[in-house]
Amino acid sequence: MANPAFSTNPAFNGKGTPAVPTPSAEQLQTQFELPAAPDPAAAAPMTVDGTVRVSLATFGVLVAGAAIGWVTLPLVPFLWIGAGVVGFVLALVNIFKREPSPGLILGYAAAQGVFLGGISAFYEMQWPGIISQAVLATLSVVGVTLALFASGKVRASAKATKVFLIAMVGYLLFSVINVFVMIFGGADANPWGLRGSVELFGIPLGLILGVFAVLLGAYSLVLDFDFIQKGVQNRIPKKYQWTGAFGIMVTVIWLYTEILRLLAIARR
Repeated sequence: MANPAFSTNPAFNGKGTPAVPTPSAEQLQTQFELPAAPDPAAAAPMTVDGTVRVSLATFGVLVAGAAIGWVTLPLVPFLWIGAGVVGFVLALVNIFKREPSPGLILGYAAAQGVFLGGISAFYEMQWPGIISQAVLATLSVVGVTLALFASGKVRASAKATKVFLIAMVGYLLFSVINVFVMIFGGADANPWGLRGSVELFGIPLGLILGVFAVLLGAYSLVLDFDFIQKGVQNRIPKKYQWTGAFGIMVTVIWLYTEILRLLAIARR
């Protein structure tokens, strides 16, 4: 039985059931033309400050992993090798993933940190003082490149990027060949492969290629900074701050390892 209080209320049709007004055609058209509710993610665009904060967080994880790799080298000698493999796989996953994943990027930073810590400890045992030199040299390259980019004196261009990609493919091909020379060259082979056994005008090939690789790394940083700058200007979603931080981290790690090898060959 319907409640009498509702039955006498005109809003309930006098039958105890709520009255549902039928909207007019004009009302339906007005509701259809209303703008959609704003997406919170789209309302928060990528910023330089946000990218810097994310980058500092990823590099903090990298340094923590490096400390673990450095300390554990005498205890677990091959931990850094396994971490390097894991870091390489995570790098490929992050590169080919359509959208950035903070968890995967932080996982990459941790794995690569352990790898860098282990290999740095190994180099330091062979050539004392080389790590501080490599760190200072890497920071110098990053700082100079950032200053030149911020001042507008260095910019990414389509032609320069095409040359960069061709040079990168050539350098990668040489590196693969050199790895095979180091593995199958026999006990008397130079530990640096072609980098140490081949000389041009009395200069080891490794030193020339090392300088070349540092220049490639510097331009790669320019591309990273250019991506961040254009992302901020175009107000792309905030999540791509992680993409910018990942790109910078990959380039800085590559720069550091190249400079470390360059110094080792120079001090052989």
